[in-house]
Amino acid sequence: MTRRYSLVLERQRHLKWRWLDPLEQALMVMCGLALAAFSCTVFFDVVTRSLGHPVLWVQEVTTTFFVYGIFIGTAAATRRNDHLNLSALAEALTGWKRVVVETFNRLVIFSAASCMVYFGFINFVEGFHAFRMPSMTPLASFYAAIPLSGVLVALFAVEQLINGWRNGFADPEPEDKDAVLQDGLSTSL
Repeated sequence: MTRRYSLVLERQRHLKWRWLDPLEQALMVMCGLALAAFSCTVFFDVVTRSLGHPVLWVQEVTTTFFVYGIFIGTAAATRRNDHLNLSALAEALTGWKRVVVETFNRLVIFSAASCMVYFGFINFVEGFHAFRMPSMTPLASFYAAIPLSGVLVALFAVEQLINGWRNGFADPEPEDKDAVLQDGLSTSL
């Protein structure tokens, strides 16, 4: 019997499509790498400035890792349902009232994602006419993260809407205490 590692919590499985699990795992890894690279480049920048020999391009790289980490993290948090929404209100409700509140939450998230795609794409296109100093890299490389993140956030909002309507939005009750402990490990067959 082989066990496959999954970052998806079993209590949230009813809101997820399994075919998107590898994408979620890749987003989590990329977010971690961006955070680690951001930290390393900040450290490198501080050291070189302290030694009196600043490296100018490091700030560009640091900013890029920061921005990509933020927008990759936004997409990952949406898939994991770890973002701001009216969850306390929704969890207190049952039946059709909960469906209405959860649907409203997801539609607000989808609307924000649509704005990220639309306005992010406009910024991306306009970014080819502006450049970062000192590398003269088009700002479009910087802005590309916004519409890409918006597409993923929209996809994950739709995923949760469809699965919530089909399976209900409430987390299923754990069958036993071991299931609660295993949930943190997120292993599945």
